[in-house]
Amino acid sequence: MAGIAFGRFDDSFSGASIKAYLAEFISTLLFVFAGVGSAIAFNKVTSNGALDPAGLVAIAIAHGLALFVAVSVGANISGGHVNPAVTYGLAVGGQITIITGIFYWIAQLAGSIVACYLLKFVTADLAIPTHSLGSGVGVTEGVVMETVITFALVYTVYATAVDPKKGSLGTIAPIAIGFIVGANILAAGPFSGGSMNPARSFGPAVVSGDFKDNWIYWVGPLIGGGLAGVIYPNLFMNQQHVPLSSSDF
Repeated sequence: MAGIAFGRFDDSFSGASIKAYLAEFISTLLFVFAGVGSAIAFNKVTSNGALDPAGLVAIAIAHGLALFVAVSVGANISGGHVNPAVTYGLAVGGQITIITGIFYWIAQLAGSIVACYLLKFVTADLAIPTHSLGSGVGVTEGVVMETVITFALVYTVYATAVDPKKGSLGTIAPIAIGFIVGANILAAGPFSGGSMNPARSFGPAVVSGDFKDNWIYWVGPLIGGGLAGVIYPNLFMNQQHVPLSSSDF
């Protein structure tokens, strides 16, 4: 059974670790800038982009493409998590230490916040859209939806990027990860907002000052990511956890 590794502070402050945090900051900034930016752009060119079916498709595609790139550019440095729920799921499965994971979270949240402030500036102070529940959707349904779609995301990460048996699948991992996010936004966008990523929801909430229901986009994704971190490595990965060296993270 995979085990959670707490880690050591000296490993988490090594040169390689600092580079990994910077990579997570940059990757998350790029992803959120493009993802939130696509929503702002569609709202600008339509009367109500959030409710427009074409807007849902456009925003889903933008998020999928942006995540594909963000994961790709960070993969060889930090692993390309770009998401606190992914980091949490990997920590639960023993693939990253708790201490290093906390610093990943800080870098990811900071990247999201900076991206949203940049968007606020370059769009001449247009409103930053936040995730929210669709009409008629309760908080329980929202949490369950975010749990399910985040489980699908982190499960995909394990299967295509983490599992030692992945073989040639590793080369398409960023594409698969981008595809599942785009597909999940198409499925969940009108209901829970289709976040799957606490950082993606937190940055807009900070910049807009609107934290209504923001907790949903922490609880659901962390439950889903944690479940994937328990199920995939314990059922489908044959190797025991080997603590990550400071040269990796």
